[in-house]
Amino acid sequence: MNAERVVRIVAGLFILLSLLLGAEASPLFVSNYFLGFTAFVGLNLFQSGFTRICPLNGILAKFGIKASSC
Repeated sequence: MNAERVVRIVAGLFILLSLLLGAEASPLFVSNYFLGFTAFVGLNLFQSGFTRICPLNGILAKFGIKASSC
């Protein structure tokens, strides 16, 4: 599995989890402040689309996960 797939999986997981914890209609609701984390992940994805800088890629490289060859 390459780094791009891991980044997409982790970002999707973080967004879904923070929505579950931050949306009042959710049975797992904790606090509305979790919606800020959703916005943070979305903003990170947005900026990485333009700059190609992703903090998670650096972390994954230290664990030996290769970047995609595309």
